[in-house]
Amino acid sequence: MIAQIARRIDIRPLRRDASMPDRQRPPQTRHGFYVLLLLPALLLLVGLLATPAVYIVWLSFQKSTLGQEPAFVGLANYAALIADSGFWRAVWNTFAVVNVIVYGELAFGLAVAVLLRRVEMGRKLIIAAIIAPYAITESSGIVMWRFMMEPEVGIASRLLDGVGIVLPWDSEPWAGLALACLIAIWQHMPFTFLILYAALLSVPKETQEAAAIDGATAWQRFWRVEVPIIMPAILVAILFRYIFAIRLFGEVWLLTRGGPARLTEVLAIYLYRETFQYRNFGLASAAGVCMLLLSLLIALPYLYRMAKEVRRDA
Repeated sequence: MIAQIARRIDIRPLRRDASMPDRQRPPQTRHGFYVLLLLPALLLLVGLLATPAVYIVWLSFQKSTLGQEPAFVGLANYAALIADSGFWRAVWNTFAVVNVIVYGELAFGLAVAVLLRRVEMGRKLIIAAIIAPYAITESSGIVMWRFMMEPEVGIASRLLDGVGIVLPWDSEPWAGLALACLIAIWQHMPFTFLILYAALLSVPKETQEAAAIDGATAWQRFWRVEVPIIMPAILVAILFRYIFAIRLFGEVWLLTRGGPARLTEVLAIYLYRETFQYRNFGLASAAGVCMLLLSLLIALPYLYRMAKEVRRDA
């Protein structure tokens, strides 16, 4: 019966058209074809990134000010940076503030993600409230906090005064940097929270149940079972927040403008002053190169750990 039907409809083997892509071609050929498709975008990306970077490195070896032709001075700009106490103060402030921000966001984001995972009623509304600060423009959020913390008239300042807590952020460097850290954590913690919350939801329930059957406590299940599983997500969150936090500018500038006496300056504000106020483009470029190297030094251990996690999972 089947043979008769086949003869009636004249079933013939499908011939591959010469123009049809050969899916059986070697993997090396397919890889080269994919690279060729990506080549224009890669060239554009490399051009946009490499050209300014090469120019900044070149300018860091020049003496360059407004209205003057750049003149080669070798390592003089780097020597001036090393001798500048203001630069080292900005480096220290950046290092301290960035670590407080990144690990503060990690701690709060992970805690909120763990607690929210157990909530059933109103979960979507709570998540919307948590990520709301991330939807506010950075400058608007900082100005709002500045008004709330305004001495004697700000609502948050008056509440703190009522319980005996004084935060002289406009006169004490440590208080100004502490408030900048608080604002940055409040505004960017939702980013870390979303990454960690999604990672926690992906942890298999069977793994948790097996650990509970073996007698593991809630803390042991979290620390020894869940944390290793979500470690790649933790590393991604830390790395991204380091990349963005090291460029911290708005929180400090809109609060203290680096004062008093430039004691709350971070590297981004130091670069801004040298470039746009003092017009010392060579020194600012050298500081920018140092800032880039600092970013790479911070990122490399996390990139190595991420690569190690990927190789282990593979």
